[in-house]
Amino acid sequence: VQKIKTIPGAVDVDTTVKPGLPAFAVRLKDSAIRELGLTAPQIAASLRAYVNGDVATYWTTPDGNQVEVMLRLPREQRARIEQMVKLPVAFSKDGAPITLDQVASIDSVFNPEVIRRENLQRREAVFAAVQGRPSGDVNAEVQKLIKSTQLPPGVSFKVDGAGKQQAEAFNGLLAAMGLAVIFIYIVLASQFGSFLQPIAIMASLPLALIGVMLALLLWRSTLNVFSMIGLVMLMGLVTKNAILLVDFANHARKAGATVAEALREAGLIRMRPIIMTTAAMVFGMLPMAIALNDGGEIQAPMGRAIIGGVITSTLLTLVVVPVLYSYLVRDKKPAARPVAEG
Repeated sequence: VQKIKTIPGAVDVDTTVKPGLPAFAVRLKDSAIRELGLTAPQIAASLRAYVNGDVATYWTTPDGNQVEVMLRLPREQRARIEQMVKLPVAFSKDGAPITLDQVASIDSVFNPEVIRRENLQRREAVFAAVQGRPSGDVNAEVQKLIKSTQLPPGVSFKVDGAGKQQAEAFNGLLAAMGLAVIFIYIVLASQFGSFLQPIAIMASLPLALIGVMLALLLWRSTLNVFSMIGLVMLMGLVTKNAILLVDFANHARKAGATVAEALREAGLIRMRPIIMTTAAMVFGMLPMAIALNDGGEIQAPMGRAIIGGVITSTLLTLVVVPVLYSYLVRDKKPAARPVAEG
């Protein structure tokens, strides 16, 4: 708990471990017990009589009720450990008293107020709130701190609460991104009738990641759940510009143009609508990115991720996609004419 309090951003650190009443552990010395001919139940019975008391007899009141007569040491004679260890717990064969410190050692132990269990195992929790810092960064430092701490045998840890929910959300969004890429490729391959042309189009997807990271870095945002949602949205948005280029180039090639001519014409004609749609998307996401409304700072990373990804993918798509298209699609060679015999 004290180490977690030193982590910047971790506030209100607390734990479920609360001390209860003082407790002491009596550990018997096996060799001494065997030499003196004693047993553990004998010593335990003597200690129980000293501390809790033992019923010696019963007294019958004048009205016929029976009352237990309990013998127990006065509180002032059993208030300190130094007094307890000198108490006789048995007697030797010659009648000499055997004190507790001769057959056992007494140590102070931690006595929790409540013992919590989960699935029949002891469980305790450490709580912490996050303030003035992204929760992902604080969670990462807590994980690093726990891994660097030497835990006793049989002790393990697991992250729960907001940290666990964030990890589960990240895994779900990563799976969604993977499925989005697969479905995009299937749709493009069926529409263009080619297994290679969708590769040129989907090359714009990693180009968007560059802008996402730069935008989050410039705005000092983190890669959280909302920015991951923006990444999933970008999977469908950034391929739009590449589809416009490739589709126009395919139509130009069908009209008789070479690959180079088709790409040049596609870039010149489609550049204006591509830039216009990109600008419209950027300005549409700008209010979300700058968090104008109350509580907008939570959703702001999504807008910032989309803006950065759209800008870089648009600029780089106009260069990268035509280059890949020229490598994947070749001009058809004219059929060779037979040589006439003369």
